[in-house]
Amino acid sequence: MVAACGYGTDVRRSAAAPGGVHGFPAALTSFIGRAKPVREVAGLVEEHRLVTVAGPGGAGKTRLACEVARAVAGRFADGAWLAELAPEQDPVLVVAVVAAVLGVREQPGVPLAETLARALTRRQLLLVLDNCEHVIGAAAELCAGLLAACDEVRVLATSREPLRIAGEARYRLGPLGLPDGEDLAGAGGSEAVALFVDRAGQVDPGFVLDEATGPAAARLVVRLDGMPLAIELAAARVEALGAVQLAERLDDRFGLLAGGDRLAPSRQRSLAAAVEWSYRLLDEREQGVFRAVSVFPGPFTLEAAEAVAGPGASAVVLHLVDCSLLVPPRAGPDGRSRYGMLETLRVYGAGLLAGADEDARVAAALAGWAVALAEEASAGLQTIEGEVPAARWLDAEDATMRQVLAWAAEHEPATALQLALALAWWWFLRGRLAGNCQLLRETASRAVPGSDRWCSAMFWLGYTAQWSGDLAGSLRLFTELRDTVAGQGPCRALADALGGRSGALSQMGRFAEAAEEARRSLAVAQQVGYPLGEVLVLGGLSAIAVQVGDLDSALRACREAAQITDGVPGAAARFVRYNLPHVLIEAGDVAAADRVCAETLARARDAGDQWHQVGLLPMMVTLDLEAGRIREAAAHLRESLQLAMRTGVTDSVCDNLDCCGHLCAATGRFAEALTGWAALAALRRREKVPDLPLAARRRDKPLRRVRRALGPARARAAEERGAAMSLAAAAEYALMLADPGQPQPATPGQAQLSARERELVALVAQGRSDAQIAAELYISIRTVRSHLDRIGDKTGCRRRVDLTRLALSAELV
Repeated sequence: MVAACGYGTDVRRSAAAPGGVHGFPAALTSFIGRAKPVREVAGLVEEHRLVTVAGPGGAGKTRLACEVARAVAGRFADGAWLAELAPEQDPVLVVAVVAAVLGVREQPGVPLAETLARALTRRQLLLVLDNCEHVIGAAAELCAGLLAACDEVRVLATSREPLRIAGEARYRLGPLGLPDGEDLAGAGGSEAVALFVDRAGQVDPGFVLDEATGPAAARLVVRLDGMPLAIELAAARVEALGAVQLAERLDDRFGLLAGGDRLAPSRQRSLAAAVEWSYRLLDEREQGVFRAVSVFPGPFTLEAAEAVAGPGASAVVLHLVDCSLLVPPRAGPDGRSRYGMLETLRVYGAGLLAGADEDARVAAALAGWAVALAEEASAGLQTIEGEVPAARWLDAEDATMRQVLAWAAEHEPATALQLALALAWWWFLRGRLAGNCQLLRETASRAVPGSDRWCSAMFWLGYTAQWSGDLAGSLRLFTELRDTVAGQGPCRALADALGGRSGALSQMGRFAEAAEEARRSLAVAQQVGYPLGEVLVLGGLSAIAVQVGDLDSALRACREAAQITDGVPGAAARFVRYNLPHVLIEAGDVAAADRVCAETLARARDAGDQWHQVGLLPMMVTLDLEAGRIREAAAHLRESLQLAMRTGVTDSVCDNLDCCGHLCAATGRFAEALTGWAALAALRRREKVPDLPLAARRRDKPLRRVRRALGPARARAAEERGAAMSLAAAAEYALMLADPGQPQPATPGQAQLSARERELVALVAQGRSDAQIAAELYISIRTVRSHLDRIGDKTGCRRRVDLTRLALSAELV
């Protein structure tokens, strides 16, 4: 009979007399998602005699095993049988539980395990051993014995860690599929949101996904790591709290997600109980490591674990992965393997860490490790060869660095400044300096003026102000640095101060003063052996020379800087080539300028150097237009504008508006060209950023041609429109003009807007806040928001950027 069933050779052939399922609870709720895991585990059962589904508590291992058993039971003559081990705390009783489930009686004088094996040699079945983790040794011993003695028995086990015996096939069950974003259309299609909606509908039949509940459900399931138990517990609260309030209150998830199904096992009635079940299975040392590594906000290496949890933590981390308390390692951007912890487990661990009064010690240990890593990576960034791997290393540790900075700023300001300075070159590359300027300023204010760290902070603060368009602020900071270190004699800080002053003066159009400061800076840098200082100031001298039309001096400075390679970061080397295309264009060698610019842009992309991409992309637009590559010019302009707005480099936004004017002029859109140039002029006036001679010379001829083509009246209207635009509106306008082939965004209901609503849309496009609009129109902020909600209902434009585009397309600004 057994042979006739054929399971020993091919489980895919159905049994002649399927035995059904035995001991499995009735499914009272629908099975959402997990179609792929069911297929994959069923496939493993076909190929292997022992399959262990491992995963964290609340992942849905039991439900998955039940579904797999129902799917394959027909292939076993004696069916599928469930032995639930969770209630049994004594490992000795594991065999007795299984024997009782299968109806095997004890025989006098014969070990029960032997009796069970003898009975099963004549049966063909799938044995499901559920929740093995707390009796893992006894479960492993039982399975080894049964598999050795019973050829027609297969075992499907669920556990928070593998059994680790010969012949075991392991399947790690992860979270449910999460939404890609918080948009309603995408959220409803994810497994996690589908489960939430189904279970919420059971407690509140009127619950549906809409514009409010859709994003809330998406945020909720993401914060719950896509874990089915947590999602089901959350859904049970929908009737009382609603999806939006539920998502907002998840910081107290362990208190909030309690009181589930009264008939469920105790470990499944609350999120805390599910996590605690796993934690209590660890020994004291393992619990300590679990608490310590909960300090990491993101993935971490074994070396990092050792830093916060002490020597020997690496081995414990590997065990915690087996116990499903940590996520298996994945390669980060730098190629290093890192382990992770689900947010739910991290929150639980952090609570335990604070409860054990270990949080301050572990946070300090993490800060020390972060500073050491950042300083090692910073040293790599100072070399051309080490720049890319060092930057990727810091990319991988981004979340940890941000957390340590926030902690150190509050508890150890000196450590915060040390870490910030170590990260500064990386921030520069990734376009993040402006966003971290406040932190750098606050920590620098506590350093001793004239000290090395204070001087380094002033260097970065000065250049950040310069690149953000605050030229007066930049000049003031570098002057303060110069005056503070003047009594120290020649030093790097003095070279930096003079070079920074030169850059600010140059962008103000004060070229004679800028050149004098640059020459003084170069002399100091050469005297003290400061290659980086030499390269930066030579690049500045080249930029000054090209502005005043001294092409020979500009080219000579570029070539001299290119000879300095030792001790120079890759970004500084690119800075030299950044100026060269300008020189070559002015010299009439457009082909060479095109080649140099394209090569340097490619290197900047490879390094993730956003600052130089921001500067080089407008230059590529100019070269594209020179070569008649209109499509490429528009594409480079779009990319440049988006990057400039993201990194906050105001001067580059100006460059892009200038390029937009040239692009429109070259394509016959004269009114748009003049509007863009007028917006540029107004922006420069507001930001006190002068129009430099080189750009003015290139713009002069096409500007005169555009004005002639439009005539006085149309030219004046175009200029007035541009002059009224805010920075954000001008940038959005340029983005729209850079993509003329794409249809403008649909604005249904635009015609239904009242005069007051159109006025509000125009004010939003001009960059006014709700409070500013309220003050200008003599209405309350609440009334402003009510108007904006109605505008959103009519047009579908709910973000300020969408309202800005609406205003521009309707010519409200």
